[in-house]
Amino acid sequence: MNNLKERLKQEQKLTGTMVTVFKYPDIPRILKNCGFDFFILDCEHGFYDYDDVAHIFAVAREAGMPGMVRVPEVKREVVLKYMEMGAAGLLLPGAETVEQAKALVEHAKYAPLGNRGVSLTRAHTAYEKVNPAEYMKKVNEETILMLQIESVPGVENIDQLLDVEGIDAAFIGPNDLTQSMGIIGQKDHPMYLEAVDKIIETAKKKNKFSGIHLMSTEELETYIHKGMTINLWSSDINMLMTAGKEGLGKLNK
Repeated sequence: MNNLKERLKQEQKLTGTMVTVFKYPDIPRILKNCGFDFFILDCEHGFYDYDDVAHIFAVAREAGMPGMVRVPEVKREVVLKYMEMGAAGLLLPGAETVEQAKALVEHAKYAPLGNRGVSLTRAHTAYEKVNPAEYMKKVNEETILMLQIESVPGVENIDQLLDVEGIDAAFIGPNDLTQSMGIIGQKDHPMYLEAVDKIIETAKKKNKFSGIHLMSTEELETYIHKGMTINLWSSDINMLMTAGKEGLGKLNK
């Protein structure tokens, strides 16, 4: 099943990774064969242009590997283009306000939930003729929209943010969140742990999902046990460097 939201509703625990630098179009096939459930292409920090994303997502669709995008900003043109390429969902970094959340829904979802531009002979429909009403309803239901909580205001406003219809999940960015708290990198600090628990519990209360991005499997397991179900482990560059250093360390003894 490639419908990630349906799998989440079935209480499956999904693990993806962040693609940050690799532009090779077959990266979705590689990640799928590793066993990942999905991937997020980082267009906030990453140096991807629209052609790069289109090529990667073309392979992802054919391989049946759901790909999402961390968008650089919540603007109509930006959101629309990634959705037209066939993104399974979007992650909005630095989410703090209801206005930001509503803008993401407005641009990513078709009416009546949003106001996404309608152009149906595109990559997202595989250039096939579709029934407009049926297709738009189906895509509205399946598309995942996540807010990345990376600041104190984001945590403080989590109730209102998750009340926005069309928003599916709160996703924690540990580095920026601890930076915002003045405790950069201190993921064992009580203030940070309290914020994480608040996000998890708020998501559960509102029948939404929560997740986090971590490099350590042991660390991530802790949050999975706490109830986070849509998570990212590691990244393309981190996996390459970790394996490279481990192998060379053994060879150079």
